[in-house]
Amino acid sequence: MDFFFAEPVDALYATVAEVMTIDTVEHLQLAREDRMATRFVGRLRMEAQSAYDMVAPRLRAMGYTPLLQEAGDRVALVAAPALPRPAPSRLWLALLLFALTVASTVFVGGFSAEGFNLAQGLGFSAALLGILLAHELGHYVVARREGVAVSYPFFIPAPIFLLGTMGAFISIKEPVPNRRALLAIAIAGPLAGLVVAIPVLFIGLSISEVRPIVPVPGSFTEGNSLLYAAIKILVFGRFLPSNGEDVYLHPVALAGWAGLLVTGLNLLPAGQLDGGHIFFALFGPRLARVMSMVVAVALLAMGFLWSGWFIWAVIVALLGQQRSPLLNEVSPLRGPWRLLAILGLVVFILVFTPRPIMETTGM
Repeated sequence: MDFFFAEPVDALYATVAEVMTIDTVEHLQLAREDRMATRFVGRLRMEAQSAYDMVAPRLRAMGYTPLLQEAGDRVALVAAPALPRPAPSRLWLALLLFALTVASTVFVGGFSAEGFNLAQGLGFSAALLGILLAHELGHYVVARREGVAVSYPFFIPAPIFLLGTMGAFISIKEPVPNRRALLAIAIAGPLAGLVVAIPVLFIGLSISEVRPIVPVPGSFTEGNSLLYAAIKILVFGRFLPSNGEDVYLHPVALAGWAGLLVTGLNLLPAGQLDGGHIFFALFGPRLARVMSMVVAVALLAMGFLWSGWFIWAVIVALLGQQRSPLLNEVSPLRGPWRLLAILGLVVFILVFTPRPIMETTGM
């Protein structure tokens, strides 16, 4: 890496100098590419988004993709080689995986102690995949509205897993414009999923039964989040489990509970998770990196409540420092956008389940 004060005769330098005082210039060798990026470090002469909007068209005309980043108490404007056009998504693969996931969730949801019930399997599949599809379409629609290329939603069939699926995901194919756009894309999924999950849960609980708890080897009790506990109180008029009784979930109710659980997992404020993007948008990259490590340590400690948190702690520790690049990561959220980000953190508190699965015992 070469550090030096650039001469103002360079066209790239002259363009950047219009919006910032330049202290240093760095030439960066890009990994796996025979091209260089140029990083200008200094202080902006104007508000960050205005500065970015002024220089971006001119730098793109020169064949560069501009990235505006934090650099301690200063900012860095990176002129990277122009990004290639995103590859088209494979619709056939998305449809195939969705069909396989329908089959696996019907298969898992239809089994009970009495045998296989196709109607229950179809109900479970429709409820669960409706929640997951709403979540992913929330991301997809908002990302496209923000002008960001994303893949189609890809579902993961898992016929040997408790829910018949490991969830779904979309892939962001190019940098997001700024923190506001990142927040909009990140929070759209959990909110859209909850719009479906909450009525599904009410319906499912209304057709579920409250019965005495009978411990059965290998059976489990689903954990409570604040929102799940509150909905059970609204439906049954009391907190459950209590007095040796609990609700025995209809498959539709199980799908609704799983929707809340998945939303809570996605809203963990770490790394590439939705909650990590929301936290990044609200507090910036430095605090986001610290929070990812805090979450990893907290999950490690919570592993003594539920062993699955040990795996999540490792995942967050390994991937917590990775993040989607923003074209402008400097401009902070303002006004109602800050309130929306705070809403995302509040939703996380309401739906997070500290102990998702517990062995069934008499109470």
